[in-house]
Parts: sequence; structure tokens; C-alpha cells
Amino acid sequence: AAAMAAEALSRVPDVQIDGDGVFKYVLVRVRGSGAPAKDVVRGHGWAEYHADLFERTAEELARHGLSCECLGGGRLSHRPEERKIHVYGYSVGFGRADHAVTTEKLKAEYPDYTITWADEGY
Repeated sequence: AAAMAAEALSRVPDVQIDGDGVFKYVLVRVRGSGAPAKDVVRGHGWAEYHADLFERTAEELARHGLSCECLGGGRLSHRPEERKIHVYGYSVGFGRADHAVTTEKLKAEYPDYTITWADEGY
């Protein structure tokens, strides 16, 4: 079971965000049964609330036998024409995500981008 959970976990993308714009994001810790956890970033413009992002992510992961918890949220400003992403703000419901962790995940996914973060702003 642990091997299956680890396999399912390995297929979960670390980062899924919209290609352009300013939108909410959540940092989610994903766990499989007996497998190590990993943190993933999800950010989309369709989400009115951080909870919308988390609930959709939790539903998708549950189909693969994975559970998750929301570590916090914030906002992303993604400017692809400038190859820049800025991480900031917080979630009223979940609190502030660790933007340093989010930034590291984004740097791995967008190695040619300038990625910055700040605790200021909403």
C-alpha cells in the first residue's frame, strides 16, 4: 500500500497555476498512506475563495487515495511576458502560507523566472 501511495504521490504535480494574471493560491501538504508527504502549490483565477482551490484539490487527490491539508494561502502575480512571479498576501480562512516554500516550488517549475515574495499585501 505504501508503494502504491508513493507512486500516486509522485504523479501529483508540484505546481499548477494559471499562466497569467493575479490570483489566489494555496499551499497544500499531500499524504499517501504510509508514504512521505509533499507540499504542492495550486493557484487559479476561477477561485473566489482559497477554500475553493483547496476543496477542488482535495477532491482530485482523494480519487487517487491521497489525503491533504491546507498549510495556508496567499496570492500570486504571474507576468509571463516579464518572466516574473510575485508571491504575497494571505488567506483569511487558512492563514498565510509559507511563501518561502511556495517560492522554492515555483523556482523549480519556472527556472528562468524571477520569483519574489513578500509578507505584505493582501
